Amino acid sequence: MNNDSCTEQPILSFIITCSNTDAKALQDCLGSILGLSFRPYEREIIVIDDGSETLAINNLDSCKDEIIYIRQRKSGIGSARNTGLRMASGNFIQFVDGDSSLVCDAYEHCLDIVRYNNPDIVLFEADRKKRQTSDFYTPKPTDGAEYMLHNSLQTSACHYIFKKNMLIDLRFTPGLLEEDEDFTPQLLLRAETVYATNIVAYNYNENKDVSRHKASTRNIAKTLNDLEKIIFHLNEISSTLPNIERLAMQRRVAQLTMEYIFTIIRLTHSSKQLNTRLDRLRDKGLYPLPDRKYTKRYTIFRKLLENSIAKRLMTIAIR
Repeated sequence: MNNDSCTEQPILSFIITCSNTDAKALQDCLGSILGLSFRPYEREIIVIDDGSETLAINNLDSCKDEIIYIRQRKSGIGSARNTGLRMASGNFIQFVDGDSSLVCDAYEHCLDIVRYNNPDIVLFEADRKKRQTSDFYTPKPTDGAEYMLHNSLQTSACHYIFKKNMLIDLRFTPGLLEEDEDFTPQLLLRAETVYATNIVAYNYNENKDVSRHKASTRNIAKTLNDLEKIIFHLNEISSTLPNIERLAMQRRVAQLTMEYIFTIIRLTHSSKQLNTRLDRLRDKGLYPLPDRKYTKRYTIFRKLLENSIAKRLMTIAIR
């Protein structure tokens, strides 16, 4: 490797966020990145320690020289990712949760799409169980608005590689729960070339969803208020967009509103709470839900909400 190659801009910056993350899980996460087919100067690994009680770097002796480590006062995942974005110098960005890992062969295929097609975004799937993908292919690209108009989003910011210069001023809103719900739709609408694969390239920790659910139920009002805030924000954005982008964002707002209503029922089991929040949605023109056949689940849930008896029964039955 010559001196010139050491000064080249990295192809990809990995931004890993952690907070009191299990040491073995974090080591596995880093190992899955270090095992990829990058020359050292082609990738950048930034670990953001969001206020862990014990310094995460203390458990990373074997790879200290391979990473940039930053510790900040505990501020939440959105703030930690924003810190990583300020530091990142790669052409592309990949967010990774510190207790998750990449699936090597599948992720390598996504990297091939990045290297040979220079896309704005490459989407991939995630799973809780490590499994190999046998059918690798390169899909035809589409733009972000068209993709959103015809597909339901998996909004986790860990589910895609994206070009950093698309961001401009877009960042995560600090302090929000479900911050990806706000970030990802806005990012996708900026994309001109999106490669949407069904490749499982990301492995979630088995207990991730369980721990997140426990955290949300301890603060139901915060969870619901943040989701409402995101819905209202995306709805405001949609009113400023050209026609195709507006329709795409309206689909996302309607589906997120459906998920929000389901979450109200699941977390509160209260008809009073449900009706109060539905009234707020109605004031913004977001309820009743639009009569669109976005998905089978959306269609069934919308029809159940139209029936007062079914709506009341859902507050009892949904757990």
